Amino acid sequence: MLTLEHLNLVVKDLPQTLAFYQAAFPHWHVRGEGEDTWHGTLRHWLHFGDDYQYLTFNDNGQGDNRDLTSNRLGLAHFAFVTSNLSALTSRLANAGFQVAKPGADNPFRKNVYFIDPSGYEVEFVEYLSDLPQQRNQYQ
Repeated sequence: MLTLEHLNLVVKDLPQTLAFYQAAFPHWHVRGEGEDTWHGTLRHWLHFGDDYQYLTFNDNGQGDNRDLTSNRLGLAHFAFVTSNLSALTSRLANAGFQVAKPGADNPFRKNVYFIDPSGYEVEFVEYLSDLPQQRNQYQ
């Protein structure tokens, strides 16, 4: 069995990025942090997660993230499963982050997309069925 351990993201503003993900994952914490030089640039990094998975954030990101309306090569989005999409959306809204776009209408799942402070598109999905053939139904 394979599981995803972490994503490593270069971000523009570490405190703003952390605020977004803390609102989404209130049960996660900063596991560790430090400073390092990466190809001649000093950057602060931190690991934000639980004991088994985390996100790595590295500051001093330069430029703009990929245009999400284009077909340019790069990360389109990544997604997390939640058991309560309404509560997660409310936490993010209370922290100042709004839904970027709603997900498709589906009887077996609800999903929404947010854009984090560095321009990464993050999907959150709540499944309304435990049956794989329903959860994975594409219309």
